[in-house]
Amino acid sequence: MSEKWKGLGVNDPRKIFADERLRGRCVFCGAKPDTKDHCPSKTLLDEPYPADLRVVLACLKCNNSFSLDEQYLACFLECAICGSTNPDEVTRDSVKQTLREQPKLVASIAASLSLSPDGTKIWKPDMDRVRNVVVKLARGHLDYELCLQEWRDPDVFEITPMPLMTPDQLEFFENPDPGPATLWPEIGSRAFLRMLPSGDKINDDWQDIQDGRYRYLVGQTQGNFVHIAISEYLACRVTWE
Repeated sequence: MSEKWKGLGVNDPRKIFADERLRGRCVFCGAKPDTKDHCPSKTLLDEPYPADLRVVLACLKCNNSFSLDEQYLACFLECAICGSTNPDEVTRDSVKQTLREQPKLVASIAASLSLSPDGTKIWKPDMDRVRNVVVKLARGHLDYELCLQEWRDPDVFEITPMPLMTPDQLEFFENPDPGPATLWPEIGSRAFLRMLPSGDKINDDWQDIQDGRYRYLVGQTQGNFVHIAISEYLACRVTWE
């Protein structure tokens, strides 16, 4: 083993050991975990699912509490992207099936649709449900990548459809200003391992979970932040300062 790792008190720099200190805590609320949760949920992805789906520790209450809201967000996004709540007119197979099986959900999403004076369709999501899912995802990504847990409310919560973003907004979303010490990952965290010579610098690269469906970026610039792109349509930013 290299002397530089010994000087840092590290037995094996490629072993993810920082996580071990956090065993026994739900990443979403801090309670004792009963299960593991996919982050992101399979509801936001398409089959065949990626082989290396991220999982985090969660209590059963939290795990169950997000399911319906994740389903709502997945269906709402697909309907907004395709411009219809008709199952035959949406693209994602899993959403087609859900819309066919849940007429109440279809009615709820359809009720959020209105037309502007020029005939443009305007979709108004249930922001409480959307926030519940996005903050949950951000907490999971921070835990998985940086071995950090944030149970308090975030200081910044922003979501914007990408087609409505200005060039400057989109540039910041894709490439946050690194500033000094954008990311100082803890030794033993996954982010740390990616910054080793054989890894990829996490502050340079987004983590692509499924092409065109889900990717995220974590960093630390005056706080902990997570950027999430869902279906290459919804840009999400969550920050704890």
